[in-house]
Amino acid sequence: MQVKSLRTYLLFWLLAPLAGVVLVNVFSGYRAASHTADMVTDRTLVASATTIAEEIFVVDGVIDVQVPPAAIEMFNTGHGDLVFYSVQTRNGQLLTGSPDIPPPEASKPDRHPLFYQGSYRGRPLRLVALTHPIVGADEANPVTVLVGQTLNSHDDMVRDLLQGSIGQQVVLLGVAAILVFIGFRRGLAPVMRLRDAVLDDKRDALVPLPTTSVHTELRPLVEALNEYKRRVRAQMDAQRRFISNAAHQIKTPLTLLATQAAFAERARNVADRKEGLAALQTGVRQFAHLVNQLLTLSRAEPGARRPRHERVDLAAVARRVLEEFSAVALARDIDLGFDASGEPTVVIGDETMLREMIVNLVDNALRYTPAGGTVVVGLERTSEACVLAVADNGPGIPPEETSRVFERFYRVLANGGEGSGLGLAIVREVVGAAGGTVTLSPPPTGHGLIVAVTLPRSTGHEHEYPTA
Repeated sequence: MQVKSLRTYLLFWLLAPLAGVVLVNVFSGYRAASHTADMVTDRTLVASATTIAEEIFVVDGVIDVQVPPAAIEMFNTGHGDLVFYSVQTRNGQLLTGSPDIPPPEASKPDRHPLFYQGSYRGRPLRLVALTHPIVGADEANPVTVLVGQTLNSHDDMVRDLLQGSIGQQVVLLGVAAILVFIGFRRGLAPVMRLRDAVLDDKRDALVPLPTTSVHTELRPLVEALNEYKRRVRAQMDAQRRFISNAAHQIKTPLTLLATQAAFAERARNVADRKEGLAALQTGVRQFAHLVNQLLTLSRAEPGARRPRHERVDLAAVARRVLEEFSAVALARDIDLGFDASGEPTVVIGDETMLREMIVNLVDNALRYTPAGGTVVVGLERTSEACVLAVADNGPGIPPEETSRVFERFYRVLANGGEGSGLGLAIVREVVGAAGGTVTLSPPPTGHGLIVAVTLPRSTGHEHEYPTA
């Protein structure tokens, strides 16, 4: 059964069992009414049979039976019942009354008086068999008095008692339903207020709902709504930052590309045209790199995507990245090396974003290392962490600018290069999401830069939660 109303659903599951209890009470009431009617009828039958038995005498050796009118009139209750009786000797001789009244079953125990059900002339009866000794009539002793009554008054009594019981049960059920409905209406009032608070146009849709005045049962729902709002707000903030960054950074490269294209178009000789087209191709590459950096940064920001928790082998990822950059290093005459301890360097994180982190570190090192220089990627494991270090012998970063190079679009002007100013910003976001740290330091020789990333090491007992 599909119920759209919570109030209706709760009312159903409360009143349905209550209705079942009422049915059980009605059945019990019916049995009690039947027992009461049987008891009243049986007492009347015994009284009638006793009255008849007490009027049996022996006169001159002959048993004389006088049925007093009171024995019959006591059944006159206004329900039109018929009364049948008979008096028989021990030998079965009929002394008075109807000859074919059904006797009690022979299999029944010898109980006196004995009550039983029977049928006489097509009418159901309630009967009693009473054995009574007669003084002076030994051969006939004892006599048996049978009295039967139709069930009109009996059934009417059962009906009256049952109707009274059913009426009380129905009234109680109705009162309970009203009280339960009122209770639910008052009890669900906080839910309605919560709904109004969620739909309130004057409230910022992403502002958390207060939990201090919320009932205990509703608090998990409100907290879940607040958490959902927090995630949506983080995603919207990430989108706004991405749009703002993209609008700010794309405008200048596009203007430069338009200028280079116009220069190439106006060039009158082949050499100038080739120079303009070469500059245009360089600008396109730089613009493509900027777009890729912006997209990577948008994916790395908190709230931009659901985090993935995978077991990632940093050594394997670093080797693949270095293979991809080997041609670039060869073209720039840079010695690109990899130094790993050989121990397992497994961390828990998002493999795609960790790869982007290493790509940006290696790309930055190659961009700012002069021809004939060296870039070394080192990887080692400590007791609690894995440390990835990228060292180069380029110009390095002045100490006064170390704290600013992680800002977006910030570049050290003295170093030149074609960077977008996003590489270390991306590294910081990825490392922060993985629960690690990143530090900058000069190498022991004092010339160049070492970027060290420390990530918590996997213990092998974590659960993986990949997200598609």
